[in-house]
Amino acid sequence: MTDLRTWILVAVALGLLACTPEAPRSPDGTSEAPAPEAIESAAAADPGRRVNTEYAGIVLHQVAAGLEHPWAIAFLPDGGMLVTERPGRLKRIDDEGTTEVAGLPDDIVAINQGGLMDVVLHPAFAENAWVYLTYSKGTPEATATTLIRGRLEGDALLDVEELFTQDRMSDPGRHYGSRLAFMPDGTLLMSIGDRGVDPPRAQDLGDHAGSLLRLNDDGSVPADNPFVGRDDVLPEIYSYGHRNIQGLIVHPETGAIWATEHGPRGGDELNLVKPGQNYGWPVVSRGRNYRTEDTYFEDTQRSKEGMVDPVIDWTPSLAASGLAYVDGERFPRWKGNLLAGGLRAEQVRRVVFDGDEVVHEEELIRGMVGRVRDVRIGPGGDIYVLTDQRDGGVYRIEPAG
Repeated sequence: MTDLRTWILVAVALGLLACTPEAPRSPDGTSEAPAPEAIESAAAADPGRRVNTEYAGIVLHQVAAGLEHPWAIAFLPDGGMLVTERPGRLKRIDDEGTTEVAGLPDDIVAINQGGLMDVVLHPAFAENAWVYLTYSKGTPEATATTLIRGRLEGDALLDVEELFTQDRMSDPGRHYGSRLAFMPDGTLLMSIGDRGVDPPRAQDLGDHAGSLLRLNDDGSVPADNPFVGRDDVLPEIYSYGHRNIQGLIVHPETGAIWATEHGPRGGDELNLVKPGQNYGWPVVSRGRNYRTEDTYFEDTQRSKEGMVDPVIDWTPSLAASGLAYVDGERFPRWKGNLLAGGLRAEQVRRVVFDGDEVVHEEELIRGMVGRVRDVRIGPGGDIYVLTDQRDGGVYRIEPAG
């Protein structure tokens, strides 16, 4: 009887084990990543997680945690970094820990998608210490995308000055754009979203909404901007017909401008941006209206005269945010690729080119860290990723040894 009872207990235990759900598996048979909170809780003890990609192994490290909706990262010459938090804080992170940088303006309005957003250093930062930031300025009733700069001294911004504010305040909370990138000639690109409520603003050249701007480093208008001299166009506009650019880079060798932007329900885009061109929103889009689910154009597969087609249409949506260009020898098999972050897709998308033609894409770290807000290449060639979460973090991707 005792032996029978023992066998029954063993059989029950084995049955329970067999019913325990197996960890999710990826298509190549490897285990999927744990939830973001599991990675964060183990960050202090785990020196890094190895991940297999198509060409080589990589190692994913968590560098910092406990950031509230971090939006952008900029690397300092001393080895530290600046990270913006959307609620209106600028953090300095280095080997000594994390400190808050003082001196930000007091009119940052953090509602929904708005708040403190991008941060970049002046190309001559080593000499002038200028840090450039964008944020949603105004009141709880009306806001506009704004550009400021200040000199970084220790943990404070000094001599902060407003360089530019878009021409029109509107309902807060949506589609600020707000990515920055310096061009080889020292001018600064700045994206402005369509602000969400009235998409046709992106086709109005008398309105900054839905455009990519080009400014001098002091906020003035470059004399060779494409619409300078036309009374019916705001002179800061470099290109238009954009919905919400949140990934922006200038190719370090060719000077080509690449941008990723959000579509509506689908229709996210990678665009090669050229001066004076119309990128179609909302006249042409392969995405669908959130409310009606109707297309924005009767034939979603054809172009429209006078409007530039995207290099990539991501449908379903990637929710693209953050863009980086892989250079150097740290990732030799990825050299010349673009890395596009995805918020909704929770991934970094590797985009492979033959000239200007896309020939391949690969999903990296999908579901491993959460919503990817920014992707940057660090000074040593490693890849850094920010996650847009209430308890967001900074992650570093390096080649596996």
